[in-house]
Amino acid sequence: MARGAQKEQARQKAQKEAAKRGKPKSQLTARAAGLQVKCPKCFTNMPNYKLLVHHMEAKHPKDNIPPESDFAS
Repeated sequence: MARGAQKEQARQKAQKEAAKRGKPKSQLTARAAGLQVKCPKCFTNMPNYKLLVHHMEAKHPKDNIPPESDFAS
């Protein structure tokens, strides 16, 4: 470990620069905001009605697909 101290200094410098940029490291909040349609059977979130239709056909074929007007905001 000849570079132990130098490696630690580089890590600390990178952390400080990342903090200055102020960008969030995770996209989970942006992703959650985009998921607006929820499956009435299993409560899985989806971004749009078209994907809900595909999901219902694949995972819940015996259940009726709710109309798109139920999900309009």
